[in-house]
Amino acid sequence: MIKAVIFDMDGVIIDSEAAYLEYDLAFAKEKNPAVVLEDLFGMVGSSREDAWIHMARAVNNGQTWQELRNEFRASQDVFSLIDYRKIFRQEIPEILVFIQNMGLKLALASSTQRELIEHVLTINNIRSYFPVIVSGSQFKRSKPDPEIYHYTAAQLKLPEAQCLVIEDSTFGITAASRAGMKIAALIDRRFSFDQSLADYQMESLSEIPSIIRELLGN
Repeated sequence: MIKAVIFDMDGVIIDSEAAYLEYDLAFAKEKNPAVVLEDLFGMVGSSREDAWIHMARAVNNGQTWQELRNEFRASQDVFSLIDYRKIFRQEIPEILVFIQNMGLKLALASSTQRELIEHVLTINNIRSYFPVIVSGSQFKRSKPDPEIYHYTAAQLKLPEAQCLVIEDSTFGITAASRAGMKIAALIDRRFSFDQSLADYQMESLSEIPSIIRELLGN
């Protein structure tokens, strides 16, 4: 029986992955015009370091991932350019209320840096729902390494088997599976995500209550 629900942020709470990739692709094409969007799919759902290692492989122009990342950051602040209220999934507050009313704990575990997590949750008025927030920047290796989810379960004071994770990306699903958690994956056909390790696949986040009821035997 589950006792907690752990949300990923990018691609789940906010539909951010396509927005980020637009900026990533424009930058990559400046370095190598042959790069196409599919070449950058490996950046989705990964830590910043892993994402830029993938960028360096795609661009393949002799620059290190650190050099590319630093140049990109110096040229623009993507996070300040995106309106996170516009890409916020509007069904989230109702789902969070449902989870609370079911007596389940809530947490957020995202590869994103803590400052951005706090910003996204605050401007969308859902910060108070998450007493436990974990950022991938706290670890040497983030998703698909399971450490972020082991740590989150420890903060919740629960065994991993009693946690349901809401994910979308291959890396996130792999991390949660390696941690021994139940997984409900939000389908996103824009990317080549492998969701075969998920226990459930959802066309919409509105399916979360029915999944929870099933797991609780209600």
